[in-house]
Amino acid sequence: MRTFIEKLCDRYKVSETDVQSLLNCMEEVHFKKRDLIVREGTKNCNLYFIKTGIWRAYYHKDGVDTTIWFASDGEAAFSVWGYVDNAYSLINIEVMCDSVAYCISRTALNQLFASSIGLANLGLRLMDHQFLQQENWLISSGSPRAKERYLTLIKETPELLQYVPLKHIASYLWITPQSLSRIRADIARTGT
Repeated sequence: MRTFIEKLCDRYKVSETDVQSLLNCMEEVHFKKRDLIVREGTKNCNLYFIKTGIWRAYYHKDGVDTTIWFASDGEAAFSVWGYVDNAYSLINIEVMCDSVAYCISRTALNQLFASSIGLANLGLRLMDHQFLQQENWLISSGSPRAKERYLTLIKETPELLQYVPLKHIASYLWITPQSLSRIRADIARTGT
């Protein structure tokens, strides 16, 4: 639990006291591999902090799943549409391995934000983090070297290789699974 709180404090630049206040109002929930936390076309206004596990967000279009983000220990996960606008989600959020998370409804969270400047700032940082994550994903898709994008992703989140099928990593990198296999083979052969 200590490492989880430290990750939250570090990632979202919030005090341990504020994190503890938030966690005291959240419910611990358990998910199994392949559970859908959010299903495209439904509403889910909850905010989740992942205690253990890896989740991915993706959309389905023309028979193809495109992964737009991964989240792991100490990260927030939510449908922006449900969280911000109480609207139907345009994405799915899927559990990649058995996971434990903390959950809070948007209504309860807004009451907490109104009660504490520190927690209100956490809400702003959550949205800032979401915007940065999306822009990084969009910008990296234009990067000329898929190998560089892959190496950066694995350096930042090495546990993805253990729990996430390569086809989902490939879609996140905007390449085919075959291209990813060639990149991995090249890395294994050359060491870089």
